[in-house]
Amino acid sequence: MPLPDPLTRHPVPGWKGTAFLKAIVDHPLIEVGDYSYYDDSRGPEHFVARCVRYHFEDVGDRLVIGRFVAIAQGAQFVMNGANHPTGGFSTYPFALFGVEGAAPRAEWPGRGDMTIGNDVWIGREAVIMPGVTIGDGAIIGTRAQVVKDVPPYAVVAGNPGRAMRMRFPADVVTELLAIRWWDWEADKIARNLAAIAGADIDALRRAV
Repeated sequence: MPLPDPLTRHPVPGWKGTAFLKAIVDHPLIEVGDYSYYDDSRGPEHFVARCVRYHFEDVGDRLVIGRFVAIAQGAQFVMNGANHPTGGFSTYPFALFGVEGAAPRAEWPGRGDMTIGNDVWIGREAVIMPGVTIGDGAIIGTRAQVVKDVPPYAVVAGNPGRAMRMRFPADVVTELLAIRWWDWEADKIARNLAAIAGADIDALRRAV
């Protein structure tokens, strides 16, 4: 069976709680890869409003989400607009209200773009903090608070989030990052799905 069209709004038959993000996200500072989805029983079309927090165009940071990312209900992507000035005696954001003499927002602290790799699974109500990069193949546990970069294929849990273990040995991770199956054409992925889903690295090597 072929992969569905990545622009399908509701790709799960009989269920409108899941949507491919490419079909519902239209924001100049959010980039989404094919087949990445958000699941929310309240309506996945509200992903940006409910999940991407403090994302202001004048701050300019981007949220980049790779391909085949699975995002559970209530996950939070906290962008740099959440930051407050910290160099003075007060952290109050006077500049937001147009008060003269306040440090302009361009001088407030920031950590740059947030990047979610390919084939990442983000659990329910997990929180990703500004500027974090999550590596390919990582798993972010339910309600984890991710405050620093996550290595590829790490499993993160807790508050603050810690890498509890690696999903595969280091040599397999290196091979997977080189093979990059998520960049293959859809028909090639479909032909090799048994190897991908079954963790058959030998078959993936032959498919390259």
